[in-house]
Amino acid sequence: MSIYDAFTRHPRSVGETYLQHLGVAARCGASMVVAGTACLVHAVLPFLFERTASNCLTRLHQRMVTQRSRLQQMPAPTASLTSPR
Repeated sequence: MSIYDAFTRHPRSVGETYLQHLGVAARCGASMVVAGTACLVHAVLPFLFERTASNCLTRLHQRMVTQRSRLQQMPAPTASLTSPR
C-alpha cells in the first residue's frame, strides 16, 4: 500500500477528496466535543443544556444519513478516478 493510498482510500470510498474528508471529519469531531462538554456540564447543572447534546447528535445523524443516501445514488467510480496521478 502506498502512502498516497493510505491517505485517500477511505475518503475516496465516501465520495470525498482528502481535504473534503478532513473538513467533514473535523467538523463532526468538534460537534461531538461540544455535545460531550454540554453533557458534562448538564450532569452537574441539570438546568443547563437540557437539549444541547441530543440536538447536536440528531443533526450529526441526519448529516450522516444524507451523506450515505447521496453515496448510494452515486455511480461506481471508474479506474481513472481511483488511480493516483
